[in-house]
Amino acid sequence: MIQRAACFPRALLSSLQKVGGRYFTAPAALTSAQSSADWDYESTDYDWDNLGFKVIQTDCMFITRCSQYGNFEKGQLNPYGNIELSPSAGVLNYGQGIIEGTKAYRRDDGRTFLFRPHESAIRMQIGAERMCMPSPSTQQFVDAVKLTALANSRWIPPAGKGSLYVRPLLIGNGPILGVAPAPEYTFLVYACPVGNYLRNGTQPLTLYVEEEHHRASQGGAGGVKSITNYGPVLKAIKRAKEKGYSDVLYLDSVNNRYIEEVSAANIFLVKGKVIATPIPSGTILEGITRKSVIDIAHDLGYQVEERLIEAEELISADEVFCTGTALGVAPIGSITYKNKRIEYKISSELISEQLNSTLVAIQKGIIEDKRDWVLEIK
Repeated sequence: MIQRAACFPRALLSSLQKVGGRYFTAPAALTSAQSSADWDYESTDYDWDNLGFKVIQTDCMFITRCSQYGNFEKGQLNPYGNIELSPSAGVLNYGQGIIEGTKAYRRDDGRTFLFRPHESAIRMQIGAERMCMPSPSTQQFVDAVKLTALANSRWIPPAGKGSLYVRPLLIGNGPILGVAPAPEYTFLVYACPVGNYLRNGTQPLTLYVEEEHHRASQGGAGGVKSITNYGPVLKAIKRAKEKGYSDVLYLDSVNNRYIEEVSAANIFLVKGKVIATPIPSGTILEGITRKSVIDIAHDLGYQVEERLIEAEELISADEVFCTGTALGVAPIGSITYKNKRIEYKISSELISEQLNSTLVAIQKGIIEDKRDWVLEIK
C-alpha cells in the first residue's frame, strides 16, 4: 500500500517569495543549506518497471485564477483531487481550454530536471491568445511547474525508469451562456508518473493514413494546443486501433494530399542525409520535441527541410519517425496508405535512434546542454 505524502514541503513553503502584487512563486532552487531531509515526503514503493502511461494519483496540484481582464492571483498547492465547475463554464460549453505538457526526470545522482518548460509557457501564451484567454507569464508558468514537480518529487521515477509527466491546464471556468470568452479562468498544474507511452513498449509504430477525417483545417486552431483539437480525432484513432494500428497519420483538409501530423505527435521522413518534416502553416502543432530534434539534427550534420510533403513520398522514404513530449522519438515500422502497407527497416543504425540517444543524453547530463534546455529543480 502506498502511503500518501504531505502535500506541502516544509522548505518550499517557508521560502515562497512574493512577486509583484498578487502572485507567489517557488524559489528557483533549493539553497545549499537545504537538503532532501527538509522535504516532507517519503519514498514511494511503486512498481516502476511496469509504470505504463496511465493516470496515477499523486499528492498535489497547483491552482490559481484570474478574471477575464485581470492578472492571475496568488497560486497555491492543493491536495490532488476533483475541481468544481459551473455547468455553464466556458470550457464545458465552448471548449475554451489549453493544455501543455512537459516532463521531470531524475538522473543517476538523484537530481531532478525539467526539459524546456519555458517553451511550454510560450506555447501556452500563443494558444491562449488564439482562444481569447489570459495566460500566466513565462515566469509564473515555470514556477508553477517547478512547484508542482517538487511537491510530487517522490513520484519522479528512479533514473531510467520513466519520468513525471507535468500537465498544465488553462481553462475558462467562469459561467457564460452566449458564445463569448468566459469571465474567469483557472490555471492548474498536476503531475503523473509515466513510463513508455506505447502499450507495446519499444516496438515501432504502425500508422494508418486517414483519408476521411481531418485533424485540423486552415484558419482553425490546429496550430495551438487547444483541447478542441483532440476530441475530433478519437473516432479515427479508435477505428485504426481496432484494425491493429498504433495511431493515425492525417492529411491536409484542402487537398487531402499532404501529410500533416499524427494524433498527438509530429512526423519526420528521412531520405539519405536529408530529414523532412511538414511545415507549420497553422494546422500543425510545433512540438517542443520536434524543435529539439531539428536542432540536434543540424548539430549532427543533417539537412533538415520544413516543407509540404506529399503522402506518396512515404513510399520512397528510407525511414520515418514521430516526435512528441509523451512519445519521445519513436521509429515507425510501417504505414498503410490507400490499403498498401509500406514497411520500413528497423535497426540500431537509424537516424531516429541517433537523434533520440542524443536527446536523452542531453536530458541525463551525459552530453553538455549548450542551449539551456534543461532546468534543474532539485
